Amino acid sequence: MNIVLWVVAVVLALAFLAAGAMKLSRPKAGLAESGLGWVEDFSAGAVKGIGVVEVLGALGLVLPAVTGIAPVLVPLAATGLALTMVGAAVVHARRGETPMIAVNVVLLLLAAFVAWGRFGSYAF
Repeated sequence: MNIVLWVVAVVLALAFLAAGAMKLSRPKAGLAESGLGWVEDFSAGAVKGIGVVEVLGALGLVLPAVTGIAPVLVPLAATGLALTMVGAAVVHARRGETPMIAVNVVLLLLAAFVAWGRFGSYAF
């Protein structure tokens, strides 16, 4: 089970790192043109803030466990990313972007799985 939790955490970290880096590196207009229509509902600063949360969450899924420094941050990062996905699902539901809700739910469940495992029997 520990290996499964590691694999899920790394996959989640890569997904959130890529998504967050994209939000941080592209202007708001470029994100809207590339299919992220929800950015129109938020300020440029809020979009960058979401990107920062995703990048920090991705780093928090892996680095504390790898370095052995404050490994309790791993399940906390997973919980934070799960809550981020709840917010994302609400935004997509409000905008009628139903296919995106499925992506949010999958990421939410994976993050919740990591949080459950690392808070529970498979804590570091």
